[in-house]
Amino acid sequence: MAERGGERGAERGGDRGGFGRGFGGRGDRGGRGGPRGRGGRRGGRPAEEEKWTPVTKLGRLVKEGKIQKLEQIYLHSLPVKEYQIIDLLVGPTLKDEVMKIMPVQKQTRAGQRT
Repeated sequence: MAERGGERGAERGGDRGGFGRGFGGRGDRGGRGGPRGRGGRRGGRPAEEEKWTPVTKLGRLVKEGKIQKLEQIYLHSLPVKEYQIIDLLVGPTLKDEVMKIMPVQKQTRAGQRT
């Protein structure tokens, strides 16, 4: 009976006490995939604009031109579930702006932590 338990332990993880794969020793699998480090791919061709096919009823109405203003959507409290709706209505007037980036400190019971 003691031998049988030993065989089972060898199946499940050998000398690690029978806890399956455990957390250590992931060298055989390699990394988690994807590029490491900062930054991303640069250069190359820009991504082509895809044709938008609306999924929601509101999206179809906006694409057909039956709704021309954002106010018409908010007047009837309709949920906007596709970002293309806003892109089509507001268009080039939208712009991104970075105001200020500062480090934040978190307050814990043990004190401050960066």
